[in-house]
This record gives sequence, C-alpha cells and structure tokens, in this order.
Amino acid sequence: MSRLILLDSGPLGMVTNPKATGISLACQLWLRSLLRRGERVAIPEIADYEVRRELLRADLLRSLRRLDDLKQVLDYIPIQTDTMLLAAELWAEARKMGQLTADAKALDGDVILSAQARLLSHEATEVLVATTNVAHLAWFVTALDWKSIV
Repeated sequence: MSRLILLDSGPLGMVTNPKATGISLACQLWLRSLLRRGERVAIPEIADYEVRRELLRADLLRSLRRLDDLKQVLDYIPIQTDTMLLAAELWAEARKMGQLTADAKALDGDVILSAQARLLSHEATEVLVATTNVAHLAWFVTALDWKSIV
C-alpha cells in the first residue's frame, strides 16, 4: 500500500520559512528526508490558502516564493466540488455530536482538509495528514503530529 502525506498549514508554514531555526528547521529537514525516501507529499489547496493569506498580510515575499516553489516539487490537491459537499456533511455530523472544530460561522479549513483526505484515501493509498493540531483533524481522518511521521 502506498501512502500520501498531506501537509496541514502548520508544517506547510514552517517549511516556507527562509530563515528557519529550531522547530521550523527541523520540519524542513523532516520534509527533505521524506522526499529523499520517495514519499508522496502534497499541499492541499486549503492549507496553501491558510498559509498564503498570512504571508501576504505580513509581506513575507521570500516565504511566498518558497511556497510557490514547493508547489513545483510537491503534489498540489485543488479543492473540488465533491470535497466541499463532503466537508459540509462532516461539519454537520461533528456539530450534531457536539464536536466543535471551529467557530460556527468559520469556514473551518480542518473539515475541508479532512474531506480532501477522505476522498483521496482508498485501498491502494493510505492518507496521513501531517499537522501541528491533531485534535481537530483526528475526528475525521488519520492525522499525526508531523514529527511522528517517519
């Protein structure tokens, strides 16, 4: 079985940092090691959006270039209609069970990312979400702290 690792906005933001030290540098080295081993790593469009909007707000142009460059190296998973339909279902189910993943009026990127992961997962492909926020995503998909994915 092959696997696909989706980067949540936490790890994605760290790997775009051109002056990485500490945890950001560790995350960049982690990503490089995955790629050297031939792992399939992807950027979900919702994670790109969440990182990009903050980089634009802060005028971090070098980080924006790194984000764009990453899209040439990693797979890019655009948001499709079926993703949004499933995300709405997941959001409603979670709310009915009392599980709040974001404010009721928020777009809730975690649910959109979870829907993408579910739709990409099948018998031949295991999908993992690499994140810094396991709690919200683990309700819906296999989500692991990025440091634990080896």
